[in-house]
Amino acid sequence: MKSYVVGGAVRDELLGLPVKDRDHVVVGATPEEMVRLGYRPVGKDFPVFLHPQTHEEYALARTERKSGRGYKGFTVHAAPDVTLEDDLRRRDLTINAIAKAEDGSLIDPFHGRQDLEKRVLRHVSEAFSEDPVRILRVARFAARFGFSIAAETMQLMKDMVASGETDYLVPERVWQEFSKGLMDERPERMFEVLEACGLRERLLPELETQPELMSGPLTVRFALLAWSLAEDEVETFCRRLRVPNEPRELALLASRNREALEAVARASPEEILRLLKATDALRRPERFAELLEVARLAAHGTDFTRLERARSAAAAVDAGAIAATAPPAEIARLVDEARLKAIQQALS
Repeated sequence: MKSYVVGGAVRDELLGLPVKDRDHVVVGATPEEMVRLGYRPVGKDFPVFLHPQTHEEYALARTERKSGRGYKGFTVHAAPDVTLEDDLRRRDLTINAIAKAEDGSLIDPFHGRQDLEKRVLRHVSEAFSEDPVRILRVARFAARFGFSIAAETMQLMKDMVASGETDYLVPERVWQEFSKGLMDERPERMFEVLEACGLRERLLPELETQPELMSGPLTVRFALLAWSLAEDEVETFCRRLRVPNEPRELALLASRNREALEAVARASPEEILRLLKATDALRRPERFAELLEVARLAAHGTDFTRLERARSAAAAVDAGAIAATAPPAEIARLVDEARLKAIQQALS
């Protein structure tokens, strides 16, 4: 029984990047042996175990055979006779198919170190085409590292899109890769790759233009991506990718109030109060701050200083004090009047 560090940990170490998680492959062992040694089984689809002390993942060396459509359409074989090279061969890219032995030596049967030096993303084998999520992974790695894509790998990706294999992408896995790519250093590179292989048109038909450079948290980046879309397009987009609530809500809020935000520099106090109410700016100031960050990045040249002053003035109104003395039917109107007066004074 031998174990090796594999995948991203080896790649990032060779690139001089911080190593966050270490995955291990175990060769020559059975599940029973792993349990006997104190490892805790956690794998559902194939044998994966947690180390009793470090809690790092140790997976038995395995091979995969395509048996259906999509990423679940595989038959997995894990046994003591599966070699390390067999296991590495099933991986997506050569830069992720390098192993490190316990003595520190590298096992690199598919020349991943060479591709790291050349800054190239290249598939390991034709098995790449069996999992369409790998196209998104390539696009994400391009966004993260700025690497180019080998011509034969790009052609394979194009063939996968043309064959319809990508029609079986699972939304949750799409969002998992897509959101990571949005947070990488060069998210625009991800879209360039998806456009080049034809997947952007199939997967993200609403996004006809190349997004500009992004910054900020994921919620802001996603809302910026959807800034120019109509509200129903944002809804469709979010449904297709199963976008979580927070980025979805901010994207919809931005789309719904885009025109008012773009015109805010010349808006009247009454229009500003309506915008503050429409965006729930007083009850949810943190989300409103994110919305303004999106608007600043998207609506180039628009000055939001007046809006921020107006929000601060309206937030200073003691709505509780008004509610304590006013008839219930009059509370909302009186609070609005007090806030409008505060905004007028702040902007005068």
